[in-house]
Amino acid sequence: MRVLEGLAPERVFYYFEEICGIPHGSGNVEQISNYLMDFAKQKGLYAVQDALKNVIIVKPATSGYEEEPAVILQGHMDMVAVKKPDCPIDMAVEGLRLKVNGDKIYAEGTSLGGDDGIAVAYALALLEADHLSHPKLEVVITVDEEVGMDGARGIDLSFLTGRRMLNLDSEEEGIFLTSCAGGARMECRLPMSVCEKEGPVCRISVEGLIGGHSGAEIHKGRGNANCLMGRILNSLASKVALSIKSMEGGLADNAIPRQTVCEVVLEKEQEDTFKALLLEIEGKIKKELASKDKDFQITAVFTGEEHTICADVESTKQAAAFLAALPNGVQAMSADVEGLVETSLNLGMVSYVAGSKELRCTFSLRSCIESAKQALVEKVEAVTMLASGSCDISGDYPGWAYRVHSPLRDKMVALYEEMYGEKPRLEAIHAGLECGILAAKLEDLDCISFGPNMENIHTTEETLSVSSVARVWDYLVRLLAQKNI
Repeated sequence: MRVLEGLAPERVFYYFEEICGIPHGSGNVEQISNYLMDFAKQKGLYAVQDALKNVIIVKPATSGYEEEPAVILQGHMDMVAVKKPDCPIDMAVEGLRLKVNGDKIYAEGTSLGGDDGIAVAYALALLEADHLSHPKLEVVITVDEEVGMDGARGIDLSFLTGRRMLNLDSEEEGIFLTSCAGGARMECRLPMSVCEKEGPVCRISVEGLIGGHSGAEIHKGRGNANCLMGRILNSLASKVALSIKSMEGGLADNAIPRQTVCEVVLEKEQEDTFKALLLEIEGKIKKELASKDKDFQITAVFTGEEHTICADVESTKQAAAFLAALPNGVQAMSADVEGLVETSLNLGMVSYVAGSKELRCTFSLRSCIESAKQALVEKVEAVTMLASGSCDISGDYPGWAYRVHSPLRDKMVALYEEMYGEKPRLEAIHAGLECGILAAKLEDLDCISFGPNMENIHTTEETLSVSSVARVWDYLVRLLAQKNI
């Protein structure tokens, strides 16, 4: 028996469970892409799969809608695949373990991938249905949205006829998104000198943080494990002779990291000073994060004495100072839209492999003003240059500008008010969406983004609301059944 069996809408949840059974973290999309192509073949629908594994599936209009303009349905097939430290699932090869608790669906020990598996499930349920009325549907399902929107940038949409697009990549029912920030991925590399050293090894772990989406939750002031580790190391390195053996923090550039682990080699006679300093630092940070990340903690485990290769003391000092100096979080709020973050960045990943000569730091940068985004890039480059490091930029994508005249928006607002008895909220967001990239490929594209309620996306606490999925499905079906939407 399926875990989601008996939930309505039945076919939407059938396909959502199918998707959850297929590994589909960013960069691991071949299996889910092939599944979509097999689906189209079984249903006798025209489909295209490109070299990147993007998929486009086209379904003809139903009877009476042949003269209606086509509608594009759009989402992405990849998910942010994160798991709890003690979770035994290998997300590269195994599916998710779905659970239902009242109105909430979640995955045991891992993220759920409701962002954006539910968009794909909606699309497949619509494509297979033979009892629903709709115009020609052009379903665009992209790859690797979560790591730089690579699929959207590379996809060829030249054969599409639709100029109205329903992007199903939002997480709050009743909110229609009409514009979003642009962004980029930035990797900084800091050279490290290594040496052989003998001494006690301590495994320091920053943990217990809430984390979250770096676009949707960057303004909440939650602790960033990578930044906190930089602060801790910088404080320690000013008092004791530390050498970094290894460091690993964060799982995705656009997820606020919840845990960072660093192994350091100490001087034997400085163990007691080290322990006292660590307790003092933990106490200070706990007070600062008391109302934001109440479960924050530092754990320190001594694993014995080793003779090992590690970063030397001076490189460790420089790396710690570099991490402590890097900007992170909200850099500016919008002067035009109250409460909207204008510019931000998130130090999502930090890595130093034992014995290597390079520390790597990966950021997600966002801004609704292109010049402000570029200024932030230059700021990170400047800090990195001062530390004798270098930077690479990838995944640069444009923002999605607000459309003053939008017939699609007007139709959607009117239908929502009719069905819900209230107007939806129209919002701009700081998180990135593929709409801006796709709008640059399709002249005069009219687009709105919406979706059902999800919480804590990109984390192991992610949930999807069953009742909200049903309401949004009903709304989507009625919207497509309207003439000339």
